[in-house]
Amino acid sequence: MNITLIDVLEFVGTYAFAISGIRLAAGKKFDWFGAYIVGFVTAVGGGTIRDMMLNLPPFWMENSIYMIETFVAFITVLLFSKYLISQDSTLFLFDTIGLALFTVVGIQKTLEAGYPLWVGIVMGSITGAAGGVIRDVFINEVPLIFRKDIYAMACIFGGVVYAGCHWLNIDEQLTPLIAGGSVFFLRYFADAKHISLPILNDSMIQDKNEETTSNSDTL
Repeated sequence: MNITLIDVLEFVGTYAFAISGIRLAAGKKFDWFGAYIVGFVTAVGGGTIRDMMLNLPPFWMENSIYMIETFVAFITVLLFSKYLISQDSTLFLFDTIGLALFTVVGIQKTLEAGYPLWVGIVMGSITGAAGGVIRDVFINEVPLIFRKDIYAMACIFGGVVYAGCHWLNIDEQLTPLIAGGSVFFLRYFADAKHISLPILNDSMIQDKNEETTSNSDTL
């Protein structure tokens, strides 16, 4: 069996995302089976949507390793629950690792399927972010992608960095690492500096409507 760099990134990303899902499920006091399911859909959700959109068989249906990895992640949370569940930083770490690696995997697999690079950036963002959306819906939370956190934007940034490396003819083995590292760096940097996207709220819309009405009255 010939294992590629993308295979390794996908394996590590699956494990990281599974832990983030199981950790959040534990915080919500899910039972063992429910926690496993949340971890599994977190790990494979984005890739499944990607493969269906690319008219490919879902990746996890062709290899049982992803279900096994989720089980290993579940055992990891059980064994180290005091540390993993009590520390918010561990959730952020594993979630960010999964986000970075799956973004790169999504881009690579899209390019291998014969689609242009801009489609790869979109699919990379879906692969990275969609699993977290499904996870948050399952645990009854507003998905991070819809909040002010730098989440999907980090995936897009990583895709742009990947495109830049591609156009500069940087080594094919190095490009995924640079792109994934950029996703990881941006999310940590944004969190450390408290950088977030503007929030659209009712007062902003109301102010715009009042301004438009005032201008109309003047005319």
